[in-house]
Amino acid sequence: MEQKGSKTRVLWILLALMLICGILAVVGGQQLLNRPKSLAPPLGLPTGLIPQPTPTIYPSAVTVIEQVQMLGRLETVSYHIEKVVTAESGQGPLGFLLGDKLLLIARGTVIAGVDLSQVGPEDVLITDEGTIYFRLPKATVFMATLDNQRTEIYDRRTGLVGMNPQLETAARQQAELLIREAAEEDGVLAKADENARQVMRSLLLALRLEHVIFVDELPTLTPSPTPGITLTPMAIP
Repeated sequence: MEQKGSKTRVLWILLALMLICGILAVVGGQQLLNRPKSLAPPLGLPTGLIPQPTPTIYPSAVTVIEQVQMLGRLETVSYHIEKVVTAESGQGPLGFLLGDKLLLIARGTVIAGVDLSQVGPEDVLITDEGTIYFRLPKATVFMATLDNQRTEIYDRRTGLVGMNPQLETAARQQAELLIREAAEEDGVLAKADENARQVMRSLLLALRLEHVIFVDELPTLTPSPTPGITLTPMAIP
């Protein structure tokens, strides 16, 4: 009888444990379904096991155009540059704890040309012989930007505390500056200026304007005497 009573007690304990586990599972499931989406998952439960709903995007029906600007940019040269940038923070005696170092392979594009919207009547001079003097604006860099699809972190080593969230951003910003400097050192502005003159010369030739001279400063023309009029100095008594 004692053995039978002991077995009965064990059975009741097992049933009670199963019931408690079932209640906890139901309550936990309801809390999981009802908790805000911004909260982190319960501790001990891997994030990958929680099904993530597909986000739905609802664009606003209202579009605000803040500014419309007329552009007359003539892009005449493009550079594609690769630059390796090393960025680090927290180095020193505590580098093993706070240190963060990365190697960024940056790939970007630099585009330069001239802004034809700056050309006015004061930049064109036509002589009596039909020669056209044309003063183009100075070449400038229109864009120097990274290609985010092709820019990558080749290597990164962090301390025990973790990575610096601002380090990659700082490395990318520095890479953009270095890419622009590399293009300027290679003479991107001079090439853009020369290419702009070739493009404009071709356009003017297509308009049957053959005698075109590009200058940095327009010449000062001396007015020619009016035909048929002779100026005779008069003696003063």
